[in-house]
Amino acid sequence: MRRADLCHQVRERLRRLPPPFAAHYGVFPLPPPEHAIPLGEAIDSHRRASEAMVRVNLLASEFHDPYVVSRLLSRREAVSSSSIEGTHSTLDELLAVEEAENEDSASAARQVRDYAIALERRLPRAASRGNDIFTRKLVEDLHRDAMRNDPDYQDVPGRLRERVVWIGGVRDIAYSTFNPPPPADVPEALADTISYMRGDGMQVMTQSLITRMAAAHVHFEAVHPFRDGNGRVGRLLLPLMMAADNQVPLYLSPYIECHEGDYVAALKAAQQQLDWASVVRFIADAITGTVDELVVTREALLSLGRQWRQRRRFRAGSAALQALDILTSYPVITAKRLASRLDVSIPAALNAIEQLTKAGIVQERTGHRRNRVFSAPEVLTIVNRPFGSKPVVGQDAA
Repeated sequence: MRRADLCHQVRERLRRLPPPFAAHYGVFPLPPPEHAIPLGEAIDSHRRASEAMVRVNLLASEFHDPYVVSRLLSRREAVSSSSIEGTHSTLDELLAVEEAENEDSASAARQVRDYAIALERRLPRAASRGNDIFTRKLVEDLHRDAMRNDPDYQDVPGRLRERVVWIGGVRDIAYSTFNPPPPADVPEALADTISYMRGDGMQVMTQSLITRMAAAHVHFEAVHPFRDGNGRVGRLLLPLMMAADNQVPLYLSPYIECHEGDYVAALKAAQQQLDWASVVRFIADAITGTVDELVVTREALLSLGRQWRQRRRFRAGSAALQALDILTSYPVITAKRLASRLDVSIPAALNAIEQLTKAGIVQERTGHRRNRVFSAPEVLTIVNRPFGSKPVVGQDAA
């Protein structure tokens, strides 16, 4: 980390690192600002994001769905956020792991599953408790949940780091772009992040939710409270901040993964130069892009559902007809799961699956006679497409 890259205020926060890194310094980050942040060139991005958040709230009301995004999009969030950190799995693998409940499956898929479950479990709590949900325990629990199946993690998941870490430079601190604070200062620095997310200062009066999300994310990543997994936890906190503010939570990791270079540059500018506007602009653009993607995905899934209903005549009220609505959230599913979701017997669920198979809607993917898993590949094609690309719907895929 070069001192010349740091602004004066950041240089004043340098603290010598412990041996064997005593020749280097870490930054004890300033608390996130409570005053209004001048947005400058980010103001148009901020306006578009504010309009997008109004739009998604209206969409949630229309669908009677406080989260708007389906279970599938929360899983796509998990896949993208983990991929940014180098843990690569696919949406298909993740869904298959959840259905088969197979702990012998690839560790990457289990890690991504843990991320998705950690997010899904806590969003309703954030919505009901508001900013009170943000505590050191929450941060530690999120990390424990996200990292418990990582075979390469060398510390105890959920425990604040006791080692020096750095950002950039790969294995050599001499080439780092930013050094977080010494381990002894991590609890105090993290307390500043948590206090800011809880709204203990004036920021709830002077800053928008978009600005607070950006500033909190920058500060958390600057603290880097864990040896690894900080990016995953930091991105988990973003939809939780939205839910705590009575806003429909959005999953930004697919956008971030698609624009990773801009994301890293925005964090770097804020951490080194306290350029808050750059990261506000990035988060704002991520919100707008995510809402646009959400609307397109929802419309594609609705169109697919209409196509399905035209492929064969389903008896009114039948399990097969009801299953069509389940498949957009569970495109990889077992008969046991379908029976549970529809509150029918397993034989009834199997009969429904047989009808859906004949209609070309689902297909068996294991080749086994027992413990079979079925998938709706057309749903996976829509949700798993590259971010920002046009979805190919149903029979149009041919």
